[in-house]
Amino acid sequence: MAIRVLLVEDNEVYRTTLELLLDGREGLEIVGAVADGGDAAAAAERLEADVVLMDFRLPGLDGAGATAAVRARRPEAAILCLTAEATDADREAVLAAGAVGLIEKGSSIEDLVRAVHSAIMPPGEPIP
Repeated sequence: MAIRVLLVEDNEVYRTTLELLLDGREGLEIVGAVADGGDAAAAAERLEADVVLMDFRLPGLDGAGATAAVRARRPEAAILCLTAEATDADREAVLAAGAVGLIEKGSSIEDLVRAVHSAIMPPGEPIP
């Protein structure tokens, strides 16, 4: 069964590229994409996302606010924040809001796929 991934990214080119590169890859299914942090929680709930791959800097709600909103409406979803640059305070805020981790936007697709799998795998389980 594929991991259901919701993309939350305001940069249309980056969002579309992620969708093309990730959909169907190593057990991943992109179930939707939204461009505004304020839309993330409703989309995660409606689309039954397993993992929300979310930009930290978003219109509407920022990554920390959107993470808290997703956790409130779809608590079983794991949230990974994407960031081009984040301060220590930014990182602390998003983790405190319930994200399972942060990953740099410049990471390889393979690293991103591993991070998505790691987000929902029990500790000690091998990542496909």
